[in-house]
Amino acid sequence: MLRLSKMTDYSTVIMSYMATRPWEVFSAAELAAAVGVAATTASKILKTLARHDLLRSVRGARGGYMLARPPEQISIADVIAAMEGSVALTECSVHLGLCPQEFRCPSRNNWLRLSQMVRNVLTGVTLADMTAPSPATLGRAQSAAPAPLKTL
Repeated sequence: MLRLSKMTDYSTVIMSYMATRPWEVFSAAELAAAVGVAATTASKILKTLARHDLLRSVRGARGGYMLARPPEQISIADVIAAMEGSVALTECSVHLGLCPQEFRCPSRNNWLRLSQMVRNVLTGVTLADMTAPSPATLGRAQSAAPAPLKTL
């Protein structure tokens, strides 16, 4: 099963939350409370994302972190790469020379192709997309709305 680490998952949640108000500066404590993670976890994530130029650190009494770019310019692939490294399904999809079978492996080219497809999908989804209502959510909201009253 392919799965992101909890830290990467939390980082996408934090970044998506920040993308709802991209002009604001958020403290680690504020973000931790808003998304339901420990303050130490939020702090560690924020520092990592800032090191990878996805967040900007703001000093001072009202300091904290803010998005380094507009939400439309930060992809989920950017967030994953900051937290976990290159997006790849197999080791040989990241760097040459990690597997002794790589040059005679019949499936290596397909793994490279699949890894590129996954990267393309993740690159195509931005923080702005993550904060937009999903079609399923819109459908539920519409079906949950009361029917208009009929006049007699």
